[in-house]
Amino acid sequence: MSGLATFLPYFKALHVVFVVTWFAGLFYLPRLFVYHADTTDSLSNERFKIMERRLYLIMSMGASLAAVFGLLMLITAPGYLSMGWLQAKLVLVAVLIGYHLWCRKLVLVFAHDANTHSQRWYRWFNEAPSLLLIAIVILAVVKPF
Repeated sequence: MSGLATFLPYFKALHVVFVVTWFAGLFYLPRLFVYHADTTDSLSNERFKIMERRLYLIMSMGASLAAVFGLLMLITAPGYLSMGWLQAKLVLVAVLIGYHLWCRKLVLVFAHDANTHSQRWYRWFNEAPSLLLIAIVILAVVKPF
C-alpha cells in the first residue's frame, strides 16, 4: 500500500467506531421519547428535553464522523462504489439519515410541548434502527451482490 491507501484500515476502524456511537444514540433517543411521552410532571418533562437535546447532538457528531470516514474510504478505494452491496448499503444509510432527521423533528416537537404521539407509537418508532442495522451489517459483512 502506498499513499492514502495505507490509512484505509484506520479509516474503516474509525468509521465503525463512529457508526457505533451513532447507533447508540439512535437506539436510546427514541427510548427517551417513549418515556417522555408518558411524563406528566414538569420537572421530568424539562429533564427529558435536556437529555434529548444533548443526545441528539452527540449522535449527530457520531453520524457526521461516520460519514467523514466512510467518504475517506471511498476516496481511498473508489472501486467499492461499483459494488452492488455498497450501493444497497448506501441506500439504507440514506434511509437512516432520514430517520435521524425525523428524530431531530421529534426533539423539537417535545421541546415545544407539542407531542401528539403515544408512548406505544414511540415503541414502534424505536424498532426502525434495529432493522436498518441488521440489513446494513449483513450487506457490509456478507457482501451478497
